[in-house]
Amino acid sequence: MIHVCSLARLYATVEETGARHVVSLIGDEAALERPLAIEPENHLWLRLHDISAPLDGYTMPDERHIVDLFDFVHSWDRRAPLVMHCYAGISRSTASAFASVCALSPHRDETSIARALRLASPTATPNIRIVSLADRLLGRGGRMVAAIETIGRGVLAAEAEPFRLELD
Repeated sequence: MIHVCSLARLYATVEETGARHVVSLIGDEAALERPLAIEPENHLWLRLHDISAPLDGYTMPDERHIVDLFDFVHSWDRRAPLVMHCYAGISRSTASAFASVCALSPHRDETSIARALRLASPTATPNIRIVSLADRLLGRGGRMVAAIETIGRGVLAAEAEPFRLELD
């Protein structure tokens, strides 16, 4: 299973879940230290910002980030949970968790995954650029974007409560 949280809840979430893999979706400006329980090879740090259009001084998610994400989650042995986090646990991490479940469970319908995401997190507002890049790379024909559009924007919050998404 994939657990999603904010940077502030990262260390507690890793400890509480027994996770052994972490995906960090946060820019270089963050004071990020890998949790002690996570081996260096089990930590993917995608240095990007929560934007969907170019903005000077910020790193927009691009195809290379999504390819790296998919390579990482496909190499995850699933014996222990994986944690994904961004700064607030609302946008980059929810988009990446949604995209990862789509990649790891190709038989699952995008809308059912999006609905599971909304049930798990009322604040989830997945970064649409990450979703659209993943949709194209997975050959899902726009269905991932459409599924996220059906759940709409999440409840406004400064930080999300940690939650989990099942792969099946």
